[in-house]
Amino acid sequence: MQKIQGYRFGSVTIEGETYQSDVIIYPDEVDSSWWRKEGHRLAVEDLRDALGAKPEILIVGKGAYACMSVPPETEEHIKSLGIRLVAANTKEACDAHNKLSETSRVVTCLHLTC
Repeated sequence: MQKIQGYRFGSVTIEGETYQSDVIIYPDEVDSSWWRKEGHRLAVEDLRDALGAKPEILIVGKGAYACMSVPPETEEHIKSLGIRLVAANTKEACDAHNKLSETSRVVTCLHLTC
């Protein structure tokens, strides 16, 4: 489990390492090269690797002010795979990650700014 130690606008610290770009947190690694086709609209294709990791729960941090949207078709696709979706502002997503990853296989995608 990768623990998040802190989040502030534009920055997240995971297991002692600070990242300043959007990340995907897997149970055993962090991908700091996550980028979306449309920056503030989360598409299914943006989640290909995250969903391929077979999480029980997918957590999406939609930004400090929750500016990134999760369209209904993306939500439906995630749920059709039997994956629970938790989408919230990034601070709440970090809190959910730390709590839920203690008992479940979690993949967390964090948009760090807006």
